[in-house]
Amino acid sequence: MCMDVFLFLEIFSSEGGIQSYIQDLLKAYLCLNPNPEGKVFLLRDSPGVDNPLAGKSLEFHYLKTNSPGKDRLTLAYLLLKSLIKKEAQQVYCGHINLALVTASLCLPLGIPYTVLTYGKEVWQPLPLGKRLALAKAKEIWTISRYSRDRLCKANGINPEQVKIVPCVVDGDRFFPGPKSSLLLDKYNLRDSKVIMTVARLWSGDIYKGVDVTIRALPLILPHVPNLKYLVIGRGDDQPRLLRLAQENGVENRVIFAGFIPTADLPEYYRLADSYVMPSQEGFGIVYLEALATGIPVVAGDADGSADPLQDGLLGWRVPHRDPQAVAKACLEIFQGRDPRCRGEWLREQTLAKYQLNPLR
Repeated sequence: MCMDVFLFLEIFSSEGGIQSYIQDLLKAYLCLNPNPEGKVFLLRDSPGVDNPLAGKSLEFHYLKTNSPGKDRLTLAYLLLKSLIKKEAQQVYCGHINLALVTASLCLPLGIPYTVLTYGKEVWQPLPLGKRLALAKAKEIWTISRYSRDRLCKANGINPEQVKIVPCVVDGDRFFPGPKSSLLLDKYNLRDSKVIMTVARLWSGDIYKGVDVTIRALPLILPHVPNLKYLVIGRGDDQPRLLRLAQENGVENRVIFAGFIPTADLPEYYRLADSYVMPSQEGFGIVYLEALATGIPVVAGDADGSADPLQDGLLGWRVPHRDPQAVAKACLEIFQGRDPRCRGEWLREQTLAKYQLNPLR
């Protein structure tokens, strides 16, 4: 029996855009294959993790233990076992950090493999082994034109080898609606104009631009005195961001809501009058979620957000480390005269191109 084999670092044990994207890919795989048969090996997910895809004809193997080295050996053993038994007709390698072991085992046996890439992890020159693993893959998948171009330029990859498989959004979950009275009271947002960011607050990578948006607040407040900034996400960078808000005299305007379960996010998007994340993204699924909710968007101008914002047709693209540019874009949104402020149109244009399961 031949099947597809998938290798991923993790899907279910942590939240994030990549995890959401992979889950959507697997959902699409299940929908597009009438009788899907496949194995999914998860290096950093533990047995017992909450898996909404369990029981849907994919066989999941959770490999995380207290020994990362042992986990990687187990992954290599299980992959090799599937290849030798001729179970695998195609291997999908879900991260560049798994590409070398995938290539090492697949190439001698003549098994084709595809490497999935997302953003920054492949934007710089990679070590030789990883570059060769990419070059010898049947295909490379990535999520945006920008990510494809950076990947190819940095690592000498032929662009014809790369297939763009973009993020999608579920318009049945993310849609315009009234602001939740409960959440307005919880965060003291009544009679406020709200800008929002959804992001992990990690000190190792501050590219999400929450700090830039905090610096933009003093420039916006003279014109929008009832402004509040709602930051959704958790991470070790929050203390620095709080100090920055204090230094800029806006600590009473910035609300750190912490982690919000994925199921609750649509109600939080509806609190926002603008979604602001001047970032450097491989794509930025959060932009799709905001746009599907009818929320005007501010993003960076040198990243994969060009795709969800459709080259600026659906939102503002600004220099990602420039508080003045962020403030200017926010003020234009609050003036409400630009066509990119029309919520129903934003939603319509977004779902026309990026709706999840458009064939159902």
